[in-house]
Amino acid sequence: MGKKLFVGGLPYETNDAQLKELFGACGIVVSAKVIIDKLTNKSKGFGFVEMTTDEQAAAALLKYNNFTMGSRRIMVNEARPMEPRPAGGYPPRPSYGGGGGAPSGGGGRPSGGFGDRNPNFGADSKAFADRKNRYDNKKKPRGEGFDKKGGKGGGKKGKGHDDDDNAGW
Repeated sequence: MGKKLFVGGLPYETNDAQLKELFGACGIVVSAKVIIDKLTNKSKGFGFVEMTTDEQAAAALLKYNNFTMGSRRIMVNEARPMEPRPAGGYPPRPSYGGGGGAPSGGGGRPSGGFGDRNPNFGADSKAFADRKNRYDNKKKPRGEGFDKKGGKGGGKKGKGHDDDDNAGW
């Protein structure tokens, strides 16, 4: 077991000194660090504690895992090394081949590995024609009770109102 412990679920008010004091009951604490958000300058709710021996770290893990600190229940695990991350924060975009936008010899269109078709702009002509034939040429039946003008009822004007002279309005 390693000497460095991950402590999660800390109350946001916890500072380094309080964390060192808490784990000091299980042995000598080399370092205790609560991780702070750079933008807000507030605790992220987790931290790391380094003990002098593996036995002290094991005792602290057993004692403080699922321990209630303030209003929150903390968890303690053995710290793992940080995984390497790519620089820049985002993974590189996939490459589709081609010349990367340089004009090709045919027609002055940019080459990008897609041939004559650019999937980001416009509709594919075959798929567009298929949709047009399926949906535009289909006759939609009218429901019962509709006249030619689209109103409901047998040629009456408006929505369910009688246009008699006795209607009162």
